[in-house]
Amino acid sequence: MEFELIAKTFMGLEPVLARELTQLGANNIQIGRRVVTFTGDKEMMYRANFQLHTAIRILKPIKHFKARSAEDVYEAVKDFEWEKYIEEGKTFAVDSVVYSDDFLNSRFVTYKVKDAIVDYLREKTGKRPNISVTNPDIRLHIHISENDASLCLDSSGESLHRRGYRQDTVEAPLNEVLAAGMIMLTGWKHDTDFIDPMCGSGTILIEAALLARNMGPGLFRKEFAFERWPDFDQDLFDEIYNDDSQETEYPYHIYGYDVDMKAVNTARENVKAAGLSDIITIEQADFKDFKQPKDKAIIVMNPPYGERISTPNLLGTYKMIGTTLKNEFSGNDAWILSYREECFRQIGLKPSIKIPLYNGSLECEFRKYSMFNGKFNVFRSEGGSIKSEEEKRQMAEKHRFKKNREFKQRLEEEEENEENDIRSFKFRAFDATKFDFGKKDGKRNDDRHGNRHAGKGNRRGKDFDNEERDINFASKKRNERRAKRK
Repeated sequence: MEFELIAKTFMGLEPVLARELTQLGANNIQIGRRVVTFTGDKEMMYRANFQLHTAIRILKPIKHFKARSAEDVYEAVKDFEWEKYIEEGKTFAVDSVVYSDDFLNSRFVTYKVKDAIVDYLREKTGKRPNISVTNPDIRLHIHISENDASLCLDSSGESLHRRGYRQDTVEAPLNEVLAAGMIMLTGWKHDTDFIDPMCGSGTILIEAALLARNMGPGLFRKEFAFERWPDFDQDLFDEIYNDDSQETEYPYHIYGYDVDMKAVNTARENVKAAGLSDIITIEQADFKDFKQPKDKAIIVMNPPYGERISTPNLLGTYKMIGTTLKNEFSGNDAWILSYREECFRQIGLKPSIKIPLYNGSLECEFRKYSMFNGKFNVFRSEGGSIKSEEEKRQMAEKHRFKKNREFKQRLEEEEENEENDIRSFKFRAFDATKFDFGKKDGKRNDDRHGNRHAGKGNRRGKDFDNEERDINFASKKRNERRAKRK
């Protein structure tokens, strides 16, 4: 039986997420602001949590109603068979997002929802359910836009960007969902080498490897919220978890570099924890010493912005980036995420496309630079073009950017407050034919995956204690990630 589902994401990644859902087989896909709605059955909900690279959270609406007062919320929530969702002895928590002049305080809405559930179950069972803010068995989400209210079950729990492979981090790490979305926006078809010359803790590298091998990012997570639901199907989820039939080989290589040796060591540890050391190599190097690769490659990088990371001679760094790309990366494409317009100007290269994205609260741009030999005027006079027809069409769209765009504008910190991201339940239809994010066909190597299907219990461990496990997961020992759960 199909039901409504909502996938949350970052602003600018909605079309990418919609494309992922199309490839996953979801139905009735509609794009909204920071969300994509769709329909599917229980298997689709499990797969969405386990396999989507650009979703932050998957919500399952269970009731829609009109609310013009706190009393309306209380009565509507109380008029529901909560014993089907919150079993005796189980805990629950409620998050709320409110955009309405009738409700001035979202916390008050949260309290009314909690009161309604507690009163219902106490009258029904004679026992009061407990509320747990930090580790509830059931997570609920209520969204009110004007007078339209929706009550949802949170099937994800901890935000899906927390993959589980990160052992350590460096200052101002890139969000995993944003990193995956950036890579997919490039249209990379996994048919070249991949390079991040300022890799930090290795997030872009690992996300690129997961995409290249078509591996679900949920492989490393300890738990999803739906695993605590009364109707959780253990056999179905084990089947999804242990199915590697869609994974592919990646015959090229992924390279990461950073001038900071601490970042290099951190990235190496994270790559080992993800079991991807065979296709990712990380070395200490300054990008100014970068040399033209022998093989075709793509660069995706997230240089410092001078905001959360203090960088001496910030503008000089960007000037060096432009010079290095011009002299040592001809014939290839480079994609750069940054924040300040003055930084982009220092690169000194003409971008073929600019994509607005948010890195946390920073209103950034993701720019593509198609590198060529010689001067631009000569290149163009000889029939060369740095923009495809699709890129020309996209850049010609009206209102693509705000007038007088201000790069220092701040929004709420999405990574910490992504519950506030759903702005409206008015959606537009998604046309999957307009997007091609380069899914590559391939066959898996059965020797590499020989132990994956050893049994339903052969899954990831619930205890990720570094002292009790070897984090160097070679691909031939992939089953070690699926240790029987306690």
